[in-house]
Amino acid sequence: MNYKIIGKYIKDLKFSIPNPKVFFLLSKDIENYKINIDIRSNQVKENILEVLTSINLTPTQNGFEKIDTKIVYATIVEIPNNKIEKNEIEKIVLIDVPSQIYGELRKIFVFLFENSGFKDVKISENVDFEKLYNSRKTQ
Repeated sequence: MNYKIIGKYIKDLKFSIPNPKVFFLLSKDIENYKINIDIRSNQVKENILEVLTSINLTPTQNGFEKIDTKIVYATIVEIPNNKIEKNEIEKIVLIDVPSQIYGELRKIFVFLFENSGFKDVKISENVDFEKLYNSRKTQ
């Protein structure tokens, strides 16, 4: 492993259900929403990156009222080797770190839904970040 996670925290959290109608519609039609995952990074200082992995829920069809759900999970990563190639850093940011922290992020997201009255939220326990990375490369 050519990196070290030196810190993790919830950077931003939004979970808003605007009214009872949306609550009841969402609990009845939860399968009409999909999970989106986004990954970004910022250089904090030399050899230190902040990897921001966000997860949110969006409707798959028009006509569904939107709830505002988003978690941005920050992971502070140290890459000790100055001579590491750009494509290796990209793989650390887009594959390795998200693969390592996804279980924690998913657990938080599911916790929010379950404690808001939604018992049937099904979010994949595993995400193949390498497959997502490779499919992005071929586009």
